[in-house]
Amino acid sequence: MKLWGGRFSKATDGLVDDFHSSITFDQRLYRQDITGSIAHATMLGEQGIIPQSDADAIVEGLKDILKDADAGKITWHVDAEDIHMNVETLLTERIGDAGKRLHTGRSRNDQVALDTHMYAKIACLDTIAMLEDLIGALLDTAENHLHTIMPGYTHLQKAQPITLAHHLMAYVQMFLRDRTRFQHALQSADVMPLGSGALAGTTYPLNRERVADLLDFSSISQNSLDGVADRDYLLDYMAGASIAMMHLSRFCEELILWNTNEFHFVEMDDAFSTGSSIMPQKKNPDVAELIRGKTGRVYGDLLALLTTMKGLPLAYNKDMQEDKEAFFDSRDTLVKSLTVFTAMFKTLTFRTETMLKGAAGGFTNATDLADYLVRQGVPFRDAHRVVGELVAHCVKQDKAILDLSLPELQAFHPAFQPDVYEAISLEACVERRSIPGAPAPEMVKNSIDAARKLLNS
Repeated sequence: MKLWGGRFSKATDGLVDDFHSSITFDQRLYRQDITGSIAHATMLGEQGIIPQSDADAIVEGLKDILKDADAGKITWHVDAEDIHMNVETLLTERIGDAGKRLHTGRSRNDQVALDTHMYAKIACLDTIAMLEDLIGALLDTAENHLHTIMPGYTHLQKAQPITLAHHLMAYVQMFLRDRTRFQHALQSADVMPLGSGALAGTTYPLNRERVADLLDFSSISQNSLDGVADRDYLLDYMAGASIAMMHLSRFCEELILWNTNEFHFVEMDDAFSTGSSIMPQKKNPDVAELIRGKTGRVYGDLLALLTTMKGLPLAYNKDMQEDKEAFFDSRDTLVKSLTVFTAMFKTLTFRTETMLKGAAGGFTNATDLADYLVRQGVPFRDAHRVVGELVAHCVKQDKAILDLSLPELQAFHPAFQPDVYEAISLEACVERRSIPGAPAPEMVKNSIDAARKLLNS
């Protein structure tokens, strides 16, 4: 008979058992479930709610179950529905009637909330550590490429010269924001809901603060309805995961482009590339492509849980069982993607000469030429028109601006002087952009130092 079967006159249909059961996926929570139950039983004994001898037997029995579960010696059963009932059934089989006292003062509603809060905390901490590893790798690479000039783009058209360090630091800023989002998700998860009961607390004199202390929670939930109905802490993680995957996907898209023969800015390491079954020359950036593809999967997980939660009345509803598979998949996909992306990034070879050559083409110094005329006293709109006409001339002549002689430049405007060539060199174009956040090497170095300080704070 089910542990809740006293009200019922017949057994549930086998189809219902299979449909209703969550043990196939919530068995992942066994450690949190058992650890939470140990804390709950400890508190019940201390409060005199159950005999101390029973509390001691429960704690020892749960420790043995945890040890066996860690060793893979336990088979979880569908007919026990979920991880909570599986553990309690196994405990009662092992220690007898004392095991039946474990559920005193709690419901599976607040029990599963506790388990997922605990799991979400671990997921946040692990994800933050992985982001910090990636950010550290980006900072190290950026520091080695403070003077590596490359073209910057808008609309995938060459725009202005920047440095590889400056480009990489843009992603550092994205991943730092991701880190902040997971720190917030950690705060959301760091609330202990046990004691909320099914929805209205309990008449037993529970010491909720003691359980929170035993389980290393910073606070307890303040409303029993919200304690069992809240899944914001999972959504916080999943929203952060979606944005982090978006950042990884954008980075992968650029690496895929840069890895093409047309760009040839990077070379993927053989260990992070694949070949073709028919074309022997191929070396495909499949890792980056797969991360880009998995981003939509994480978006789907977030949307699935948002949709599940959007119409639920307070408090707990069985719909909420759908939270775990989406959350687990979101967490697993992000963790795998971060791990393999960081390893792939650390093996990249940057083609710095090709980057420099790319920056030299496409008139990336045209804006600096207009700025030169402005410094000579020409109004910006007039300078913009003059340089536009000059670029059109260069396109027709198949020349770069620096290929033109001074008389050719002065034919477009007399304000051009011999110092114009130094003023629009790629190095000068980068170094002159020396305000905070700009690509001048000293400014990028300041950004690197600030990011390292933030990481260590």
